[in-house]
Formats: sequence, structure tokens, C-alpha cells
Amino acid sequence: MNILVIDAQGGGLGKQLITALKKNFPDMDITAVGTNTMATGVMLKAGAPHAATGENAVVVGCRKADIIIGPLAIVIADSMFGEITPAMALAVAQSNAKRILIPFNHCDNIVVGIHDYNVTALIQEAIDEVTKTLPPNPS
Repeated sequence: MNILVIDAQGGGLGKQLITALKKNFPDMDITAVGTNTMATGVMLKAGAPHAATGENAVVVGCRKADIIIGPLAIVIADSMFGEITPAMALAVAQSNAKRILIPFNHCDNIVVGIHDYNVTALIQEAIDEVTKTLPPNPS
């Protein structure tokens, strides 16, 4: 099972996702892709075993992923102050992977019906969703 974590700007959400994924799924193949070197570096410091940066890394990573996790903005072209390119948003949207998107009301993208959960609660919901996605353990 290949998990792709995509983040932008400072990489803070990606850092928390990588930390939680490694804690809950230590044997999972996790790749971090940042839209910039700062985001990638922060996710590497959090323990991402594989990492890359930029548009082509997002496109290639989306082809190989079974699960994609990141902020909702990764499917909205030009979001995150322009860091999400149209090609990135398209790659995420057209991927065969299951997408676990974390809603944030930032950058003029407002998701109604979403309560103002803290990041810790949103990360836990993402981890719970990954657990539901995994095939049953045969043991």
C-alpha cells in the first residue's frame, strides 16, 4: 500500500500527517511531496522515508499512490496562493487512488458544513480513514 502525502507552503500539515502515519502504520510505504522545498524538508524531518518536490513529483506520485492525503486545496488549481498548479490538481483528481482530503477554510476556499475542528482532530479522522481503507489483516 503506497501512501502519498502532498502539502504546500510551510509543510506543517504534511509534517503532522507523516508523524501520525508512521506511528499508526510503521510498515507502510509513505512518500511525501511538497510543492516547494520548505514543505518537502519539513516532511522529511518528520520521518518521511521518500520525498520529492514540485509539479512533476505530484503527477508521478499520484500515478503510483493507493492513498493520497493532503489539504482539500490539492484538488483546486491555483490554490494555496498559486502553489497548486492546474497539472497538480488534475493529477490528484484523476488518480485512481483513494483521496483523503482535509478541509481548511483558507485561501478563499470555504467549505460549508465543516465545523472548525482543530488540526489534531482532522489528522485523527484522516488516520481513521486510512485504517478503513486498508485490507483486513489475515492474522
